[in-house]
Amino acid sequence: MWAVSRLTNLWIHGTFLFQFSRLHFRLKCVSSCSKAVPCLSEDCDEFLPWLERKAGVEISSLLSIGKSGHGRSLLASKFIRAGDCILKVPFSVQITPDKILPEISWLLGDDVGYTARLAIFILVEKKMGQDSRWVPYISRLPRPGELHCTIFWSEDELDMVRKSAIYHETVNQQAQLEKEFLAIRPVLDHFPQIFEDVTLKDFMHAYALVGSRAWGSSKGLSLIPFADFLNHDGFSEAVLLSDEHKQISEVIADRDYAPGEEVLIRYGKFPNTTLLQDFGFTLPYNVHDQVQIWVGVPQHDPLRMMKLDLLRKHCAQTVTNTDGFDSFKTNFTIKEVRSASRKGKGIPQPLRAFARVLSTTSVEELEDLVSEAAQNDGRLARRPLQNESREIQAHQFLLSQISQLIQEYEVSIKSLNTDKPTSVGRLTIRAQMAQDLLAGELRVLKSASTWLKNYCATLSTAEDQS
Repeated sequence: MWAVSRLTNLWIHGTFLFQFSRLHFRLKCVSSCSKAVPCLSEDCDEFLPWLERKAGVEISSLLSIGKSGHGRSLLASKFIRAGDCILKVPFSVQITPDKILPEISWLLGDDVGYTARLAIFILVEKKMGQDSRWVPYISRLPRPGELHCTIFWSEDELDMVRKSAIYHETVNQQAQLEKEFLAIRPVLDHFPQIFEDVTLKDFMHAYALVGSRAWGSSKGLSLIPFADFLNHDGFSEAVLLSDEHKQISEVIADRDYAPGEEVLIRYGKFPNTTLLQDFGFTLPYNVHDQVQIWVGVPQHDPLRMMKLDLLRKHCAQTVTNTDGFDSFKTNFTIKEVRSASRKGKGIPQPLRAFARVLSTTSVEELEDLVSEAAQNDGRLARRPLQNESREIQAHQFLLSQISQLIQEYEVSIKSLNTDKPTSVGRLTIRAQMAQDLLAGELRVLKSASTWLKNYCATLSTAEDQS
């Protein structure tokens, strides 16, 4: 049995257990208190019977398709108890990359990934229209303009999240998608009757559709009709399970549901950066939020070259500036620090080690760090400095960096509130997402600031008493 989350691929040998993740962009944002209303239209009523006829077996007797404020969703049509199997989708009605037309697949190189292949499949089926064997599914996929993942944001919209790492990640993703489209364009040109009018924008939309709905599988990726109507609850313990032996994917309810209540699963424990960039939504308060920060060796540091050399030897990351000069910056991820409740692990040890190296002011101090690392586990500056004043200085440096970021985030959030659109529309929705994202990262930064202040105060007190 395979358990589905999003970012991890873990085979457990000797069993059919495979933990993987929901891929890329998901449209819909829900919380455990979201409400959906039953959909009585034929648009919803006809889909499950069509899929069951195609599969030749019952897929679910407990769920019906409804609509919430975030799109299609699955509702309990009967009382559901925790532990009930609420749906079973056979592999035979799942769409995998090997279902692409053989004459197209044959021309695609090995460097064309699963997501791009499924995107091509969608483009082909859309072109076929009512002649497509998958038209009930394809016709119900979100249309252009209905996706909010950040690759579709305009330059002005992306500017709202410029302080976050998601900004540069999105720019890189957009460039990568353009590169991938150009790579497959010669293949598409072999079939002008299908792809003559296909643009980069069309490809990006199909690519995002796959990313928002596909699950990892033994064939790379699978689109799983009906199951992909399930919305996300970060606190749910229910996930999609796939069984190679039984050739089905299924979901086991993690709690009771009353008739008409929306049934939810968990995509994974993701920060808002992942939810927004890959799935197209944010949560107002996300306990899994995190912040990426870059810390570098100052240009004016007289020991800069020695520190750069030492840090490189310990596998840190070098960045080349736009002016061509080699600088040194390393990316660190900070999660919310819950020091008051004794949960969390404080500031990441690699970041603290980096700060200790930066705080050294002599060759002797650097040599002492190298000697200490060799005598222990080989990791540089992972233990508190014996010189408490220097240890305080190192953490005060981190505090100054984070304090500066806090000020910048507060300015960005204030700007969002000042420039908030007056009418409800796409910009309003995305502005709220930007606010959720920045507010969550600000909360994480403030928790780190509090932790650092407490750490420095504790060391200062101990130093005074010694």
